[in-house]
Amino acid sequence: QVQPVESGGGLVQAGGSLRFSCVVSGDYFSKYAMGWFRQAPGTEREYIATITGTGNSAYYADSVRGRFTISRDNAKNTVTLQMNSLKPEDTAVYYCAARRLGAQVFDYWGRGTQVTVSS
Repeated sequence: QVQPVESGGGLVQAGGSLRFSCVVSGDYFSKYAMGWFRQAPGTEREYIATITGTGNSAYYADSVRGRFTISRDNAKNTVTLQMNSLKPEDTAVYYCAARRLGAQVFDYWGRGTQVTVSS
């Protein structure tokens, strides 16, 4: 059973940085693309970034490109999101998700971690 578990959210001032991780239980971690999403109160879930199973390619939403970096360590079943130059509008619950090779949607989701950016 694949289960992502996020850690490392928190409170930070605007302009600051946060880094959090997602550890994924289960086998064949490198067979899963990993993604980060976020959801602010009263809004729909928003796509943030994806990284391929090998880690060779990463993709970002326009809202975070240049500020956020997604990376993974397949030896540790871990995907990381480094967030720099944070803005108050980045405040949300951030979710880690896994997508099986060949799948169109993300199948497995973590419970989320709260990020609050104060102005």
